[in-house]
Amino acid sequence: MQSRNKFLDDMSQLMTNAMGVAQGAKTEAETAFRSMVDRWMADRDFVTREEFDAARAMAQKAREENAALEARIVALEAALAKKKG
Repeated sequence: MQSRNKFLDDMSQLMTNAMGVAQGAKTEAETAFRSMVDRWMADRDFVTREEFDAARAMAQKAREENAALEARIVALEAALAKKKG
């Protein structure tokens, strides 16, 4: 029967515990960093992707409406010039 070495068992247990502590510290550091970044971004008044996409869609619609109105004005001016001339 092979006897177990108490020192090696203790070292193994210590390393296992150290890895658990290290993993917990890593998780806690990541959470703190994310929280700090979230606060920093909130202070900068950044918009969300959804807000940006909505504003972009509104701008595109406004450009299309402006182009249609411009074409209408050109047509009306041409018709007016034709009546005068």
